[in-house]
Amino acid sequence: MYSLIDGKKIASLLKQEIAAEVTERIKSGRKVPHLATILVGDNGSSQTYVNNKIKDCGEVGFKSTLIKLDNETSEAELITHITGLNNNPDVDGFIVQLPLPAHISENRVIEAIDPEKDADGFHPVNIGRMVIGLSGYLPATPYGIIELLKRYRIETSGKDCVIIGRSNIVGRPLSILLSQKGMDATVTVVHTRTKDIQNYVNKADIIVAAIGSPKFVKAEMVKQGAVVIDVGTTRLPSAESKCGWKLVGDVDFENVAPKCSFITPVPGGVGPMTRIALLRNTLMAVQNK
Repeated sequence: MYSLIDGKKIASLLKQEIAAEVTERIKSGRKVPHLATILVGDNGSSQTYVNNKIKDCGEVGFKSTLIKLDNETSEAELITHITGLNNNPDVDGFIVQLPLPAHISENRVIEAIDPEKDADGFHPVNIGRMVIGLSGYLPATPYGIIELLKRYRIETSGKDCVIIGRSNIVGRPLSILLSQKGMDATVTVVHTRTKDIQNYVNKADIIVAAIGSPKFVKAEMVKQGAVVIDVGTTRLPSAESKCGWKLVGDVDFENVAPKCSFITPVPGGVGPMTRIALLRNTLMAVQNK
């Protein structure tokens, strides 16, 4: 019988820990952490995610600001807003919600963010610090996954880990974190150009699915007793849901779960932990001041 990795439960515990730190800061007359978000366009998933972030801030005692821009906002206008947040001494950390409209370069936007306020942990300076093992702001989703593995005491040392997907947001940074001292996993990254992905996934003790393809990981790809972390979140039409859609992960949960020792659900697995990482990075930023 598999054990469910409950991201909501762990996120709730971490929120309590963060809230306690914020309370102590306020008692001693120190600054209240302030997390800002820039949202461009009307992507439904992004709006839901940002609304949840604002709610998280309220629950832990953070100040929160949302800058909402329309889909036609130019790259230059967006970077002007980023510069404003970089120069605002009251803002400790901020994110620009991805994805961005097609006419805006995500890389140029990420590079425009002050590395000291980079709550998402995507800036090249922070990625570089992570690669060589220095302290810094970690990418939010990989941070959340590492925290889940630690909190559930899932052994990673010497384990074969296969990450499906090589994005700069999840796959690449997570492969580095899992292979570093302290985690000590042997990591393989597979992707759309990998021949016979199943051959690699079949051997994995730990599988991280971050490819953005609904129910990509099937039962026959997973060995008995594997740990499966599902990062995927795709909206699919659903007649059973009031909103007309449901969130589906990259793993065929119903058929894969019986073979697992541990597995994350979608929703309620990795997602809540990603938002916790933003809070932790912002708290680190205000502590570093």
